[in-house]
Amino acid sequence: MPHIFHPSILREYDIRGIVGETLFDADARAIGRAFGTRVRRNGGRVVCLGWDGRLSSPDMAQALTEGLMQVGCLVRRIGRGPTPMLYYAAKVREADGGIMVTGSHNPPNHNGFKMVLAGKPFFGPDIHDLGKIARSGDYARGEGEAVNDAIFDEYVTRLAQDYDGERGLKVVWDCGNGATGEVLTALVKRLPGTHKVLFGEIDGRFPNHHPDPTEPHNLVALQDHVLAEGAHLGIAFDGDGDRIGVVDGEGRILWGDQILVILAEDLLKARPGATIIADVKASKVFFDEVARMGGKPVMGRTGHSLIKTQMAEIGAPLAGEMSGHIFFADRYYGFDDALYAAVRLLGIVARWDKETLGHRRDRLPHMVNTPEIRFDCPEERKFAVVAEVRGRLEAQGAAFNAIDGVRVDTEDGWWLLRASNTQAVLVARCEATTAEGLKRLRMTLTEHLAASGVKAPG
Repeated sequence: MPHIFHPSILREYDIRGIVGETLFDADARAIGRAFGTRVRRNGGRVVCLGWDGRLSSPDMAQALTEGLMQVGCLVRRIGRGPTPMLYYAAKVREADGGIMVTGSHNPPNHNGFKMVLAGKPFFGPDIHDLGKIARSGDYARGEGEAVNDAIFDEYVTRLAQDYDGERGLKVVWDCGNGATGEVLTALVKRLPGTHKVLFGEIDGRFPNHHPDPTEPHNLVALQDHVLAEGAHLGIAFDGDGDRIGVVDGEGRILWGDQILVILAEDLLKARPGATIIADVKASKVFFDEVARMGGKPVMGRTGHSLIKTQMAEIGAPLAGEMSGHIFFADRYYGFDDALYAAVRLLGIVARWDKETLGHRRDRLPHMVNTPEIRFDCPEERKFAVVAEVRGRLEAQGAAFNAIDGVRVDTEDGWWLLRASNTQAVLVARCEATTAEGLKRLRMTLTEHLAASGVKAPG
């Protein structure tokens, strides 16, 4: 039976919509049939399926199961948990595909799906191909089955396996009522030290704060408890556990590129000269520090699927994004797992004799920068605006990197303008060595936007 999806839900890296408005159980069933068809035509049959703690996720998972079975797939239902637990299951069970029902860090009434096929990210044209298959009704045929696969304990054991600290730490954790709560509660029982878990009960209404650690106001409770407990550090997760947030013992936030520098420093001791990837939004400090420590820093396009693909192509053992996605292919499987990244970070801090996380943060070169600035731009204009800016930069003979939008180098620092692949927005960021330099960078960016008829945010 042909099925038409709402045009807004098939995104670049995943499928996302508003439950009851743009996304329904019927869509999940059709996704199951379409994705299962891709699996079958790829010569496979086995699909791992997991879901997060959103109120709509169990029903969506059931509809997906039905759709997958209708095209002859064997569905291994791994149950409720974080997205990386689904990635882990698909890897170690050598499944032909995997689907996670998750709304990630989006509002409670949103939901969606993240997928892997034959061990590789499933995104871009692959996702749009699901729309074509569903629209045509050209599904595979067969009779499938579903089995429950209790991989929870195995996953927790694997996470704890790579802890290599030499002492116990005092740590505060903030699950934000997201999908990491049950796994994290089991994990900390296997780690040395003292651990306090905040908001560990999985609750898709997110009653305490929104589960997005890139927004500082979502880290206030964690910061307060770290200071009150005298903890060594605090760690937070997003709604589905593939992004990490970190605060030091003084309650100060470490951003994604700062976390990555600390992880890279430790990795490069064991793997000198290793290639380490950061996305185009990362600070110049990251690229300079990795080079200083003997590594090979590489700038990549923003997007977790793109980063994973690039890692596999060039054999990088570590990568990360400003958004808090951290990818380890060193002793691990190359996907973004915030729980695993946390274990590796704890091991590093617990091997320092005298230094604290705060001290290490303070030793990083100090830059003045903006956060990621996102502002609305019509879907039909966002890429055109970036192209127009690029054209003007070329005419001026400016130095810039065009791997993802334009990242422009000046004597003051750099500024970035790129179009979001998932929303009708433009994304900007500026970084300089001085406040005056930052002001000049922002002024230049504002002028370029104005020349394309776009008003920059204040």
